[in-house]
Amino acid sequence: MSTRMHKLLIGGDTHGAYTAGNRQRGGKNTPSSDHAWAITRALAADAVRAGWDRSAFAQVLLDGPYKAGHHARTLQHRRGYDCAVAWVTRAWEGARLHVQSTDLITTRQDFHADLAAFRTSIERTAWKGTAGKTDLRNLIARMEICTHRGSWEHSVSERDLAERMGCSRTTAHNSSQRLLEARLLRRLDSGSPTDGARWMLVRQTPHATSHDWSTHKGPKAGGVMSGPTARQPDEEASIDTLAAAQVMHQDAFAHRGLGSSGLAILAALAELDGQTIEQLQATASVARPTAYRQIDKLKSLGLVAKEGELYHLSPTALEGIGLRTDGCENPIISWDDAARRLGTHGVGERRRQRHQAQRAHWLREQARLAENRRRARTASLSPHPSVAQLDFVRGDGCVMDPRTGDVINGLYVAADGQWIWHQEDPLATPEKAEATV
Repeated sequence: MSTRMHKLLIGGDTHGAYTAGNRQRGGKNTPSSDHAWAITRALAADAVRAGWDRSAFAQVLLDGPYKAGHHARTLQHRRGYDCAVAWVTRAWEGARLHVQSTDLITTRQDFHADLAAFRTSIERTAWKGTAGKTDLRNLIARMEICTHRGSWEHSVSERDLAERMGCSRTTAHNSSQRLLEARLLRRLDSGSPTDGARWMLVRQTPHATSHDWSTHKGPKAGGVMSGPTARQPDEEASIDTLAAAQVMHQDAFAHRGLGSSGLAILAALAELDGQTIEQLQATASVARPTAYRQIDKLKSLGLVAKEGELYHLSPTALEGIGLRTDGCENPIISWDDAARRLGTHGVGERRRQRHQAQRAHWLREQARLAENRRRARTASLSPHPSVAQLDFVRGDGCVMDPRTGDVINGLYVAADGQWIWHQEDPLATPEKAEATV
């Protein structure tokens, strides 16, 4: 088994990577049983790839002392051995069919081929509402990280992710939680004081789009959706995520600027230039008033020109350079110029400075805590005051004061190695006894 699955088998899901709701089982299930089912399925899939058989897998879970098999052993204790074996067998067969239906990634070329298919599915999915567009930016940022890493597993902190997305840390955090609920993302661990959390993008098959990618919360106030929505037959979402990744961190696409809807329209025109307003509604997954409002902003910056009923993207739009048109007498010369006109210039720099200050504060706190732990360990190594220190004892057994070197009368070392204070009773002396009589 892999190292990660071996840790999962022995120690259990210590980081909560499999706590998201499971949609593979029917009926009413408790959160603990769903959690155990997800862990067992993950272990079974890795065991199938490693060449195990079903009996060996069931024996490890039921007879071994591993934490991952706690639910199976509890089921065996309550309902019997046959019921527990049947439960493990269902998990094993489902994992075996999943492994057989998916191609194993063995080379970097295989990963990039799967990533291209995943990117295509993301580009062809309608991401509606403000939250949906934010989730799209989250996935685009993570896909760029995975492209450079060459693996679905990647490590990124919330602050770094927010800077890549061009949004606040809270917005990035909420988006990641929605993607976890939609089963498009999995958190492998919570990170360390110096490294960000480890995540993994989850590949979704096309047949699972209508069920797993649809929002389960429905529309919220103001028409905002809580995640990606299922594609309808009359919708043909189509954007260029590479173009969106190139410009989405710019201040011009921050909140109260062009925003995520303006980014989606720009990416839709980058994918297919020359579209009507009705086509942009479908390809960019925006409402009609939003499409008109964002098109007017893009036209005023010189990034979009209208010819008849079609809207065209300027050749240098992705570089932030507009063209003089009938609707724009003074085109922009850079994305910073666009941010100044939109009133969002400096948002990203202030965010980076704030994040840098928070990182510096975090490092100072870690250094302070490390110093406190060091002092605690040093204090624990020092002897207890009641324990005799041989450096203060002379060869003849007398105890001396380390500051003055004088002998301390009445202070001795006991047999157990601790200090003992003994002073003669004046009543025991003959003079005192005669006085008493």
